[in-house]
Amino acid sequence: MERNILVIDDSAVMRKMLIKMLRLCGLPLGQIYEAGNGQEGLQALAEHTVGLILADIHMPVMDGVEMFERTRLDPEKAKLPFIFVSSDSSATRVETLLEKGAGFVHKPLTPESLLEAITLYGGTEPS
Repeated sequence: MERNILVIDDSAVMRKMLIKMLRLCGLPLGQIYEAGNGQEGLQALAEHTVGLILADIHMPVMDGVEMFERTRLDPEKAKLPFIFVSSDSSATRVETLLEKGAGFVHKPLTPESLLEAITLYGGTEPS
């Protein structure tokens, strides 16, 4: 089943790389939406139906963690799969995010590591 995905990163280059990797994963993709920070991400969520969020942690205006926490406050979006894609290697931060129900994959990543994270945290079976 196709799934719309929201990719949030303050780097346009990284967003394009993530989108390319998503396509290489062989997942059934619907629309892919982009946002440059958490505030834009919340706006995109208000305008579009998505089944998965991939977000960086460190971004200007609103970081990924704040966006994740705000998303979890919305009963309609509280269970939406949310995977952080970040170079942040703080074990404590990663553990806290996992405990709160988010997924995590480290940058740099490959299509294989992205697919593994989506399979593990995003409720998607590999093709």
